[in-house]
Amino acid sequence: MRYGLSDETISKISSVFSAHPKIKQVKIYGSRAKGNYHHGSDIDLCIFSDELSDDELNQIKNEIDDLMLPYGVDICDFVSISNAELMEHIERVGVELTR
Repeated sequence: MRYGLSDETISKISSVFSAHPKIKQVKIYGSRAKGNYHHGSDIDLCIFSDELSDDELNQIKNEIDDLMLPYGVDICDFVSISNAELMEHIERVGVELTR
């Protein structure tokens, strides 16, 4: 288990992102990347893409929701982040989930 997630869960999440060719990289960040997660911690994911529209991001979020995972999943698009501290956190602790 990586990040406190089963291989099956990571595979399901990765399959959603791999179906969207505009996505260059996805990083997991927050407690799961740092290793201080607990049972029920959400999954924080950041998408890296220069061309992802709001509609495409919403579609991806819906596809992740459709997986019916037993965790909350927060997804952000790195180029849309306006909080410098969050950007620095993702760059510092984020770990590549999939490309």
